[in-house]
Amino acid sequence: MSSQNLESPSEFLGYELGTQFSRHHQVVDYFKYVSDEMSTNVKLVQYGETNERRPLYVTYISSEDNIKNLEQIRNNNLKNAGVIEGDSTPSNIAIVWLSYNVHGNEASSSEASMKTLYALLTKKKDLLKNTVVIIDPCLNPDGRDRYVNWFNRTASTPYNSDQQASEHNEPWPGGRPNHYLFDLNRDWVWATQKETQARLKIYNKWLPQVHVDFHEQGINEHYYFAPAAEPFHEIITDWQRDFQTQIGKNNASYFDKAGWLFFTKEYFDLLYPSYGDTYPTYMGAIGMTFEQAGHGRAGLGVLNDENELLTLTDRIEHHYTTGISTIEVSSQNTEKLNSEFKKFFDNTSRLKYKSFVLQGNSDNIEALKSLLDKHDIHYGYNTSNGKISGYEYFKASNGSLNSTPNDLVVSTNQPKGNIVNVLFEPHTKLVDSLTYDITAWSLPYAYGLDAIASEKLIPSNSKPSAIITNSINPNSVAYMLNWNSLKDAEFLSYLLQQQVNIRFTEKPITTSGLQFNRGSLIITRSDNKTLQDFDTIVIKAANTFHRQLYPIKSGFSTSGPDLGSDNIKIIHNPKVAILTGPNVLSLNYGSLWHFFEAELHFPLTSLPSSNFSNINLNKYHTLLIPEGNYKDIFDKKNLEKLQTWVKSGGKVIAFGSALKIFSNKEEFDLKTTDYKKEEKKDSINFIPYADRTREGIKSKVLGAIYKIKVDNTHPLAFGYPSNYFTLKNDNYAFNLLGKNNFNIAYFGEDTKPISGFAGSDTYNALKNTLVFGEERLGEGNIIYFVDDIMFRGFWENGKLFLANAIFLDN
Repeated sequence: MSSQNLESPSEFLGYELGTQFSRHHQVVDYFKYVSDEMSTNVKLVQYGETNERRPLYVTYISSEDNIKNLEQIRNNNLKNAGVIEGDSTPSNIAIVWLSYNVHGNEASSSEASMKTLYALLTKKKDLLKNTVVIIDPCLNPDGRDRYVNWFNRTASTPYNSDQQASEHNEPWPGGRPNHYLFDLNRDWVWATQKETQARLKIYNKWLPQVHVDFHEQGINEHYYFAPAAEPFHEIITDWQRDFQTQIGKNNASYFDKAGWLFFTKEYFDLLYPSYGDTYPTYMGAIGMTFEQAGHGRAGLGVLNDENELLTLTDRIEHHYTTGISTIEVSSQNTEKLNSEFKKFFDNTSRLKYKSFVLQGNSDNIEALKSLLDKHDIHYGYNTSNGKISGYEYFKASNGSLNSTPNDLVVSTNQPKGNIVNVLFEPHTKLVDSLTYDITAWSLPYAYGLDAIASEKLIPSNSKPSAIITNSINPNSVAYMLNWNSLKDAEFLSYLLQQQVNIRFTEKPITTSGLQFNRGSLIITRSDNKTLQDFDTIVIKAANTFHRQLYPIKSGFSTSGPDLGSDNIKIIHNPKVAILTGPNVLSLNYGSLWHFFEAELHFPLTSLPSSNFSNINLNKYHTLLIPEGNYKDIFDKKNLEKLQTWVKSGGKVIAFGSALKIFSNKEEFDLKTTDYKKEEKKDSINFIPYADRTREGIKSKVLGAIYKIKVDNTHPLAFGYPSNYFTLKNDNYAFNLLGKNNFNIAYFGEDTKPISGFAGSDTYNALKNTLVFGEERLGEGNIIYFVDDIMFRGFWENGKLFLANAIFLDN
């Protein structure tokens, strides 16, 4: 078909673009139609599927010659980056990737993607001569349809522009997150979600030179585009800084001509690595965020606080304009884009650290390898002998580690060395402490691995992971397993659901010539007399989960408790529930929900918090209370109900702000700190208006990492050493619990972060305060998690605490 006969989005959909919200399948249908009709210029590829079975697509748009040679262009670009072997040929083709609708209720962008596609094949076809444009029309289809379906059944006809109208007040949890209520725009590096994992596979097959992530913000904001705000990560090149400014100036010329207001260089910095602008930047692209006023509040049209009517039609036009403008500037600078892209990957001379050497729990090593595989980052195993010196993470100072052949080595001497540096660096350099997100994320801390950052290149080689094979021992009285990692908890979860009875030890044991630590699992034959095929079930599960089981010959222990001791506790198969609903912070709820379903694979019942007074708590052993605002839920009557259930043997696990339910109440031991900053003559009352924001961060923690003390003799901390590295995102501070309760993880006197930013006023406020604790109440208990052990699903080393809380702390 000729482009002259190609139907526009409005003609195809049967309504003017901007007068309705299109469901995801309608967006996909238009892209399919265009690819079928214009196959010489368009190639549509499905790259994945969401949790709710909606397809994920990318579309390649270019000239007929470029589409014919698409694979050659792709390979040449990867050779240019050094990702695949071979010499690249000079290229005058730019690769521009446009990503739309990562937040589902920022819904104008998918509409704009259709208009952009149509324009590129009609009036803007000249831009395709030397550009390959890749469009992902919707990164978050589940979230988008959650929003669009709600709006379409709620909105008035014609739409109501009053901000108080129901169509401008989206119900919980909103369309922003995906199925598991994760923010996909903060998941690019951690890749915890199905959509991200699928996208990374195809993104890393291309590595575009320019990437735009289209968003929406509050209804009173004007359009935002590059250049970004400080701080920029120091790995970002001068060229990357300069070219995003060139794009911004071109955008500005179109906006000025149309009389549209905009702003740049504010709010959205380039530091935290897991955004849709920073991740591409650290992969060599010009990564940018574009933000249009709107969000879930805007609907088809709303009057903002300046009494200006903001319509969906306007929002589409703005996103369309910046998309075309970006392609235009890229088309004008193809040779420079390619040459500077190549220079970015020649990184060996500008990186301080050449190798990161990691050692520790083998399961945590494997989990880290799995993450690196998702980004096609190379690694190997140590072949050097003796000590390796450099910055030692656990000591937070220069030191050394005794090397072993099991040490994982990740070198920056590889094409993706820049992002390796970003993800592993002990300290991220901050040129400005006012940032949009967390300021520390170093992977050795997140995975609980000791490590050395070495300025030398440490030799390594590849080797296959060890294969664990267990076999039945009919003469054993039990099988035992050391308790060290989340993988052990997954194994336990599976066996409990197979009705296998399991115990754990509260004290170290030596038996059958083997040593077992606290928390080790004990699967006795006597506890499972009625279970048919006991050995087969246990051994098959151990081999499936790659767990090393040890057959035990006798219940008599060489040292430590015998298998019949009171110190060997039975693990009950708990019925676990979690509160959900408008009072709950959706991100924290989502991370817990995802943990149970996708990682632990253990049943979890979601209970509406608004119906708490009618819930029969006696059906459950454990209740999770995610972060949230429960002021309207836990009145005196409901708090007494919860307290009575706990006293009769129930267990509450409370997270972050949910601790306010219990703090400073006479019935509970949890109290907020009484630390008060001394008032000075230059107190807040005398600080100039322009300095108030910066002064305010003195009392805040911006996602910093701390080394805290751990009582690893308590079941909540089984499997951990005596220290833990916690990621703290707030300044919550609670006194240590009284003598009848347990302070399991806590701050001592040293409260300066080892990585990331924390204001100076937080140092004294955090001294001798609680991080994780247990309060006993009658026959039950309340577990307090002050810090977020599940933060965005990526803080791997915190997850065993939750597994301990569910299974071992009984």
